[in-house]
Formats: sequence, C-alpha cells, structure tokens
Amino acid sequence: MSVAPLAERLRPTSLDDYIGQQHLVGPGGIIRRMIESGNVASFILWGPPGVGKTTLAKIIANSTESSFYTLSAVTSGVKEVREVIDRARIESQGMFAKGRPILFIDEIHRFSKSQQDSLLGAVENGTITLIGATTENPSFEVIRPLLSRAQVYTLQPLNESELDVLLNRALTGDELLKNQEVRVEEKAALFRYSGGDARKLLNILDLLHQSTPHGQALVINDRTVSERLQQNPRAYDRNGEMHYDIISAFIKSIRGSDPDAAVYWLARMIAGGEDPEFIARRMVILASEDIGLANPNAMLIADTTFSVIQKIGMPEGRIPLSECAIYLAQSPKSNSAYLAIDAALAEVSRSGDLPVPLHLRNAPTALMKELSYGKNYKYAHDYPGNFVRQQFRPDAIKDMTFWHPCSNPAEDVMTQRHRARWSDGTKE
Repeated sequence: MSVAPLAERLRPTSLDDYIGQQHLVGPGGIIRRMIESGNVASFILWGPPGVGKTTLAKIIANSTESSFYTLSAVTSGVKEVREVIDRARIESQGMFAKGRPILFIDEIHRFSKSQQDSLLGAVENGTITLIGATTENPSFEVIRPLLSRAQVYTLQPLNESELDVLLNRALTGDELLKNQEVRVEEKAALFRYSGGDARKLLNILDLLHQSTPHGQALVINDRTVSERLQQNPRAYDRNGEMHYDIISAFIKSIRGSDPDAAVYWLARMIAGGEDPEFIARRMVILASEDIGLANPNAMLIADTTFSVIQKIGMPEGRIPLSECAIYLAQSPKSNSAYLAIDAALAEVSRSGDLPVPLHLRNAPTALMKELSYGKNYKYAHDYPGNFVRQQFRPDAIKDMTFWHPCSNPAEDVMTQRHRARWSDGTKE
C-alpha cells in the first residue's frame, strides 16, 4: 500500500494543532477572532512555501462548518471559477446551509486579470468567502478591485522553536516514526535545510526515515542530514520547493554583482526544467527593483529578453537568458525608485486622500474655473529650461521627500540637476 507523505499525515485540522503564525491565530489574532465569531471575511495569505497557507484555509472551513472549494490558478480558468461560484450560490440558498462557502485559490498571483475579475461579484455580494494564497507580493500581482475587497495577511517562516515543536510532534505523533527507534543528536543542519518551511522539514524527515534500513535506528545529526540530501537532492523537492531557494540565490547573486554565481544558478534552473518565462519575468522585476535608475536600460534589456524567450523558446533561449543575467549582474545597482514608491505608499496609507492643490486640478468646465481649479498653474514649457518652481504636492506634505538617490554616475547627474532646480529649498 502507498503511504501518504509525512507532511500530509501530520496536516493539522484545528488551530490548537497549528504551528506558527501566532500573530494571526494566537489569542486575540485576527483569524482566530474571525473563526470564533463565525464571520470570516475574504482575505489573501501571503508568505513563502510551507508556512501553512493551505492548511489554515482548511482549518477555517472545518471550524466554521463551511463548504470548501479549491482551485489552482495554474490549472483553472474563468470557466472553472464561474462553475464553482454557481455551485456555491445554489448551496448557500439551501435550507441546510451553515457557514458561507469558502473558495480557496492557491497561487492566486498566477490568475490573469480576467480570471480575477470573475471573482469580484461573488466576493462583493457574499456568495463566497475568498481565501487566496500567494508567494508573490499581492500588491504587484492581484488587481486593485480584488485587493480592496480582501485583506492581506502576511505569514512568516517558522522559527527554530516552532520547527522544534514540529519535529517533536512528528516523532511522537506519527505512527510510522513512533514504531522506529530515533536518536536526535543534532538539529542545526535539519533546521538550516528546512529554511523555516514546515513541509520541507517533514519531507527531509520522511527521506531520512525511508532511507534508514528496517531494524536500524534513525539517527538525526548534521552529517547524516547533509549526506542524505546530497545523495538525493530532489527527494524532498518533488513539488518544486527548491525552486524558491534557487531563484532566491539567483536574484541575490545578480543583486550582489556576481555574474558567475548568477550563471551557475541560472544553469541549475534550466537543468531542473524551470519555466524560462518565469526566470525572465523575475529578471524584469529585479531590473527595476535592484538596478533601477542606476541603469534604466537594464529594464529594457530584461523586457526584451522576456519577449525573445516567448518567441524562440528553449533550448536556444538559454543564451539570451545568460546574456541578460550577466548584464544585470554587471550593472550598477540602485533601489532608490523601489524605496521611493514604498515610502509614498506608506504615506498614502497614513494620510489618506489628501486634496490636490487647486492650481494642479483639471478645469474642463466653466464652473470648475470659477472655483479656481487650475488657477495660477505655471506651464513649465513657458519658462527657461522648461522648468519653473511651484508646489506639486498636497499642502500637508509639501516638504516631504520620498526619493533619496543612491550614489552612482546616473543618479549623481540626476541629483545635480535636481539641486540646481530646487537649490533654495523652496516649493513655490
């Protein structure tokens, strides 16, 4: 008989058995409060693999006695979404309906705009409670109307004490492991390879158990863990978990300006069958996030690479991917644009919808002009150098600075130009 993986055998079914994310499910946590009240609002769980996103969604459905529908953004389209919504609508009208049906969408960041649009009505009118799971920043990947209807909760990697609890639970609670002699001598390597990922820890433990001959003790120490994983590096990565580790190493190598490391990790991904469009897409993001204004051409190169990959595919696509990775690694780096928009978004969240200064407002009607919309606006092209000082920010933040240039040749020129224009510090 086939035996389910350890991670599935130990999947918790209640909050009492759930490990980690105490800021959400601990006493007073928002998700615990929703479960206790029986009123679960739509939300998106954002976090790395193996931190309990799917498990938490199932626990919520069990605890609230709600029907649980699940879709994968990788395999489902608008048709499947509408079918599930129709079934949920019929069920919610039934005389035995309890909690509102829950629709769980894994990898929701992979849904297209049209697929996400198809969810809006059902979420808005309460036909379903949407729980999405994503490893990508929702503000980049989820459409704004859907984000406005669903809160985003961030899940964190498990810390060592939580991994230790999980290890002890596996050794004492799993029927197969309870019947085997286990000696835990060292845990450092086990926790290090797990990287805060509960599923990865359990899969490594499963590998150690399966590779230990019947009748022998299962010994857990740093040497054993390292040796077994080197002998079978894919054994605990059947669902693509290592994909996240390698793309992380690839991105960090480019950010750290090491072209040789970047090409190595690129080769690892190509050899492992990674989607080349995923690699190219990550380089587009990196070009804007980590290179940015230091070399604006980097984003054009990355975007062109993405387009080329779509046209020629593999194996020839490995060459433009390598070319782009080396170019990005060798480029000067700046994250000033990335930090600037995040600082501005934080200010918008803090201060809300500040009024647009009257002189900057559009005045298409006579009434608006009578109300001084657009009055005293200075048209830059009417002035020497196509520039004139005037206030472009709301009054409440007129002196606030969001963009702090990094030190590199391109931004040094921008900084000099900026200072020349605003040298006296006034914003008229």
